Amino acid sequence: MKYARNIEQAQDILQESFLIIYTTINKYKGTGSFEGWMKRIVINQSISSFKKEIKFNVMVNEERLESVEVDSDFINKVPLDVILAKIQELPDRYRLVFNLYEMDNYSHKEISEMLSISEGTSKSNLHRAKNILKKRLKKWHLTTKKNSYGK
Repeated sequence: MKYARNIEQAQDILQESFLIIYTTINKYKGTGSFEGWMKRIVINQSISSFKKEIKFNVMVNEERLESVEVDSDFINKVPLDVILAKIQELPDRYRLVFNLYEMDNYSHKEISEMLSISEGTSKSNLHRAKNILKKRLKKWHLTTKKNSYGK
């Protein structure tokens, strides 16, 4: 789900991935983990799905990119399911770069190669994803706080 817009798309990606795994299992050489090999196929299938739909045309002024600071005490108070839901709501290109970088530990160089974008665009998309998440989590927190006080 972390790379898909919705459950139907996730199911399609997973089904296509399992077909690829089944038909290419003879290419697995036994080096490295089988799980890692399968994960790479699923990620590649997810990226292929997005490449068909998304055009990455973000212009980047890297001098304007600043780190997005998030208070760890605040994040620790937000339930994991809320964080995951807010990540899921990100625009496709931001969610894809965010997940590849933050959750799967790919470098901007690797992401740029996988998505056929520049490293600067990868950095910009990650920065924008973090800003959007920060705003949405703060809004969720304020709404939850307001509702808990009955106002």
